[in-house]
Amino acid sequence: MEEAKENLLFKGFAERLTLGITQILENMPGVVDVRFVEREPAEKRSLLSWEQKNTCILPEDLRDFYLTTDGFTLTWSVKLDNECVPLGCMMINSVGRLSPLLQPVSLFSLPNAPSLADLDWEESGKESGLERAAAAPHFDARSRLFELDSCGGNGKVCLVYKNCTPGVVAQQSEIWFLDRSLCWHFLTATFTAYYRLMITHFGLPEWQYAYTPYGPSPQAKQWASLYQPLIFSNELSQADAAGDHFLNKLDPTKAFKGKAKVPPPQKKPSAQGSSGAAAKGQGTTGRLSGAKR
Repeated sequence: MEEAKENLLFKGFAERLTLGITQILENMPGVVDVRFVEREPAEKRSLLSWEQKNTCILPEDLRDFYLTTDGFTLTWSVKLDNECVPLGCMMINSVGRLSPLLQPVSLFSLPNAPSLADLDWEESGKESGLERAAAAPHFDARSRLFELDSCGGNGKVCLVYKNCTPGVVAQQSEIWFLDRSLCWHFLTATFTAYYRLMITHFGLPEWQYAYTPYGPSPQAKQWASLYQPLIFSNELSQADAAGDHFLNKLDPTKAFKGKAKVPPPQKKPSAQGSSGAAAKGQGTTGRLSGAKR
């Protein structure tokens, strides 16, 4: 009886935390093995320790999230040819794994070895009149970057503090996406907005690339068109209006229409044959007329 009550309470907690997405996924055709990992709330001292260690103040909504559950993991699979294929994954790292993206330089590294900070050389383009897009984060001490989600190796979603000063506590944060080419793309201004965005996209592969100029891969678009048709169609219409994406549009009524049979060409009678036939006709008429007389 107590176990059934605990399961009921956990199911209600999972529904509230996932905004009911587990039930929606379970009712989708082909979706199997929906798993939500239960985690205990993080301790306040762990949050305070993280803030003191990284000289940053956690945003209020992210702090409340960690006081509810220390991280978030929800996965689901699809059934293809009697085989379960992992597809969706929604993840928020725990406080212990909310580690800096830029690790301190090791004492054993070469003095002139390249680092991510070398990518900020484009900042000098402002002097020549080139304008940077939307104040992207930096890979040096001007920004403090913490990994929220590794995105299955397709990039990284990061909690970003910009305009930082060494020794000064950073307070304002945003959520940015770092793709595999090490380019930054703004996602949301708050953690709550990003959390809802992640839930809305069902954790489909490469969904973060929908907010980049080049978009997700063709395979990821196919999965999105199957399990997220409403949002996928809206994203395509916005891309077509902006003129950023060019897609081959297939018209099934024209592409798969049956091939019409072409009637064989009729042979035209030759001029000599036609004149002979005409003379023959005239002779026959003459004979008929003579017989009548």
